[in-house]
Amino acid sequence: QVHLMESGGGSAQTGGSLTLSCAASGHAFGVYCMGWFRQAPGKEREGVAGIDINGMTEVTDAVKGRFSISIDNAKNILYLQMNSLKPEDTAMYYCAAAAGWVGPSRLESVYVYWGQGTQVTVSS
Repeated sequence: QVHLMESGGGSAQTGGSLTLSCAASGHAFGVYCMGWFRQAPGKEREGVAGIDINGMTEVTDAVKGRFSISIDNAKNILYLQMNSLKPEDTAMYYCAAAAGWVGPSRLESVYVYWGQGTQVTVSS
């Protein structure tokens, strides 16, 4: 069992930055790939970024050039650096972990473990 806990959410103004963290505990050694997802009110959850244990990443076009995903394998912490924030980035952000090798996927279906989420609100 892998337990995930996000932190770092909050409020920011347009153009600002936030850094989300996701700490993995439990049987974290079995985690090969992790990702960030977000869900805005009234919308479906979407994959924002994924990363595998080798550092390969995939980022959705909506945030490409503004967001970056990284992982500290020694500390089992996943990060999402968010720059140049826009109001449309407002959402609940979730981290997720896969139980096996799925690559730097943004597909919700391949992830088994999920955090509780952290709210990000961007004002104009």
